[in-house]
Amino acid sequence: MITLKSDREIQGMQAAGDIMVGLFHALEDYIKPGITTWDVDHFAYEYITAHDATPGELNFEGYKYSTCVSVNDMICHGCPSKDILVKDGDLLKVDTVINYHGYLSDSCHTFVAGTPAPEVKKLMEVTHKALYLGIDQAVVGNRIGDIGWAIQNYAENEMGYGVVREYIGHGIGPTMHEKPDVPHYGEVGHGTRLKAGMTITIEPMVNIGDWRSGETADDGWTVRTLDGSLSCQYEHTLVVTDDGPKILSSFDNDFDAKYLWHK
Repeated sequence: MITLKSDREIQGMQAAGDIMVGLFHALEDYIKPGITTWDVDHFAYEYITAHDATPGELNFEGYKYSTCVSVNDMICHGCPSKDILVKDGDLLKVDTVINYHGYLSDSCHTFVAGTPAPEVKKLMEVTHKALYLGIDQAVVGNRIGDIGWAIQNYAENEMGYGVVREYIGHGIGPTMHEKPDVPHYGEVGHGTRLKAGMTITIEPMVNIGDWRSGETADDGWTVRTLDGSLSCQYEHTLVVTDDGPKILSSFDNDFDAKYLWHK
């Protein structure tokens, strides 16, 4: 079911997004070589609960952690572990959901521990740009396929990278996954038509190499690239409005000035 959100609901989701952004800014200083991905998860849990919110991923479908921390060739759903030591140059994708009094925000930000290699910086730049090309298509009257095509055309056709097909964005609201599904590939003019009040996530996962993923790890969650290449992800929660897409999880208000929701 597709639900159209009221201004009150959007305001609640924005409040959840504000906590999310505060967490990511804190992680910018915290993530460095020598910590473990379990440390990242513990830090996130403490931050979220200290801000009168709960981690939406914790216990979701049996998941035991507050975040997914996916390192290097992990595409997504990386389970935090005391055995995964962060090294200089590692690429960390931290994906989490904030539940603030029943309002949800879902976002992923990519961090580098220490000094990034040139190929890592380029992958991050391409993935970030692909996200915003998708966001620009999230306007009233467009279709879901317009979002996917914009991402796929840039990342694959222009830049020669691979866009993951198996894991996609989605509607979000009182529950973590609502309709519509939001793939990061597609055809112009196909899919659900966008309406004002829809809240969705756009979260492209872009691989340097093959777009395909390998088998899920023995932990039941972690997914890696099929060919061992690096993978990157950025994600925002946003609302479709008559004034264009408005990001509810803005990491950089100057960069996102035209996408900010005000009411």
